[in-house]
Amino acid sequence: MAEWLAERFPAEQEGDLGRRLAHLVSQPVLAAVAEECGLGQVLSVSPGEARVGVRKQATVVADALEAVLGALYLDGGLEVARAFVRRAWNSAMTAQVAPPKDAKTTLQEWAQRRAMELPVYTVTERTGPPHAPAFVVTVTVGGRSGAGSAGSKRVAERLAAEALLRELGA
Repeated sequence: MAEWLAERFPAEQEGDLGRRLAHLVSQPVLAAVAEECGLGQVLSVSPGEARVGVRKQATVVADALEAVLGALYLDGGLEVARAFVRRAWNSAMTAQVAPPKDAKTTLQEWAQRRAMELPVYTVTERTGPPHAPAFVVTVTVGGRSGAGSAGSKRVAERLAAEALLRELGA
């Protein structure tokens, strides 16, 4: 992916390329690529897992896609893996006109432009068993706050930043 980005955007700064790379290998993009490839439909899962929709969970199909890439590389070599990546990620790659910014970065830049303190993220609630936790995270900046809830702290932080950005109209 990094090689492809360097070829496609040769004049772009490292930071912008890094954001593009992070986006293209993020769980939502991996899950979308896996869905486009029909990977979830061919996963072998127990009947109970099938009933609860495991084949459609972003974490599951994203992890499965990474496993497929590893298998392609080990079995067919770099050229086979490269060809698959360029085919499967073509629409995600060509959709990127400008380097993406994640919500946390956007919120941080919003605060810095206004000479405010950096956003503070706090886990305000943790529920669920150790193997399937749920987190509620609150982000505060400039006396305003937003909250997000997800199965990982990182995703909950992103959702909290997105909620606050919507509230701020940013």
